[in-house]
Amino acid sequence: MLKITILTVGKLKERYWAEAEAEYIKRLSSDIQLEFKELKEEAFDKKSNVEIIKEKEAEKIKKVLEKKEGYIVALNGTGKQFSSTNFAKHLVNLTNNQISHIIFVIGGPLGLDKSIVKLADLQLSLSNLTFPHQMVRTILLEQIYRAFTIIKGKQYHY
Repeated sequence: MLKITILTVGKLKERYWAEAEAEYIKRLSSDIQLEFKELKEEAFDKKSNVEIIKEKEAEKIKKVLEKKEGYIVALNGTGKQFSSTNFAKHLVNLTNNQISHIIFVIGGPLGLDKSIVKLADLQLSLSNLTFPHQMVRTILLEQIYRAFTIIKGKQYHY
């Protein structure tokens, strides 16, 4: 069974995002082994150096990544965009190439440090639009669920 780890900087704060996430976790439970790893985001304000904050968060991410083997996908606004059908095909191709663990990395409010983006096997953009990092978790889970419905030929994707 494919294992997917979603490594995030920051925790879900709003109950509605947690409820949506729980629904997709339930829907995916028969298709994949899903793991979440939440890292504490760095505090910052308008005077903070954004690059230093992202570097500190990157060090936390690297500590987790060095303990896990897998195909690393960094969510990045300038990354590759897929249609839902092509995303499903990409997941099939990965499993056909003996990839059994995919690690999706979602940065905090300031995004990911370039060192994490460089580590990734794939840079993925969910849209040209900018979303709050907490919303990205739900969108990603929905797209993973949609991909598996496509793979199984179910009627969720129209």
